[in-house]
Amino acid sequence: MKACVLDATSPIEHNPLSLIELPRPEPGPGEVRVKVSVCGVCRTDLHVIEGELTRQILPIIPGHQVVGRIDMLGNGVTDVKIGDRVGIPWLHRTCGVCEYCRGGKENLCESASFTGWTVNGGYAEYLVAPSDFVYSIPEAFSDVEAAPLLCAGIIGFRSLRLSGITGPSQGRRLGLYGFGAAAHVAIQIALHWGVEVYAFTRDRRHQDLAIELGAVWAGGGDDPPPVSLDSQIIFAPAGELVISALRALKKGGTLALGGIHMSQIPPIDYQLLYHERVVRSVANNTREDGRDFLRVASGIPIRTQTQVFDLCETNAALNALKNDAIKGAAVIKVGVSISPGV
Repeated sequence: MKACVLDATSPIEHNPLSLIELPRPEPGPGEVRVKVSVCGVCRTDLHVIEGELTRQILPIIPGHQVVGRIDMLGNGVTDVKIGDRVGIPWLHRTCGVCEYCRGGKENLCESASFTGWTVNGGYAEYLVAPSDFVYSIPEAFSDVEAAPLLCAGIIGFRSLRLSGITGPSQGRRLGLYGFGAAAHVAIQIALHWGVEVYAFTRDRRHQDLAIELGAVWAGGGDDPPPVSLDSQIIFAPAGELVISALRALKKGGTLALGGIHMSQIPPIDYQLLYHERVVRSVANNTREDGRDFLRVASGIPIRTQTQVFDLCETNAALNALKNDAIKGAAVIKVGVSISPGV
């Protein structure tokens, strides 16, 4: 099979992914093999490739927003069948027995493994995954539309929940910092729930996209919004935005940090935290998050804006992402994509 492999961490400008031929993986007990149609491109892939995540395993095939069809079953698999269209997300496997797994917080599992970081991912023609960690893809979405939902969408959904927006919230005001793949999905959920959205992004094209999708205001990361905000999410990996976001946050409001990696956060004046303002991180997601999100997304339905690249263009797609040159989400086309209802 063809696969984009990372042998050594490096700035993406050096085009470190090599497109090579590898043997097809074989599913173990409880696993399925998926013939990949598409794989979404995520900023976390950049963090993996550029060595910003410390738990590094090399060589590795990155990519963790995978859509394809099951073509082989491992021993003991009965919950899915060959031909099923499934999505493979970031969370690859958990132990199921630690205090976090037993307490409904499998996203914090001490022994979790992650697609495209600690096990091979979806920038390849085939990959394997545990059958109980794949999602059925709603018929409302084509393969290309579905790919960004599997990380950007799910983590945006969990970020909304942890920011205090857990459902219909008429009149609440939400700030989104960074307007890439996750934010362009999260805004659609928030608006569906009656929330006013304010977008903060340095790129004029992304500001325009936010207004096009229904934001009531868009400005730069340091710009003060016209009103104070009830909840905020920072998707951009820029620690300095924490200060700007706290300045715009109402008393009792929550700021959720939606990224797996962030640059240094500057010292915080206590007066910015006072009056019970909350800053919290968002770590991975649970399978319950994924199932809940896909149900909500198909009911709205969410519409993703995508830019499609071929597998041989994966380095170029990641370079474009790093330079904020993607409007919406980038998706790598690996095999034959499936349209809704097919």
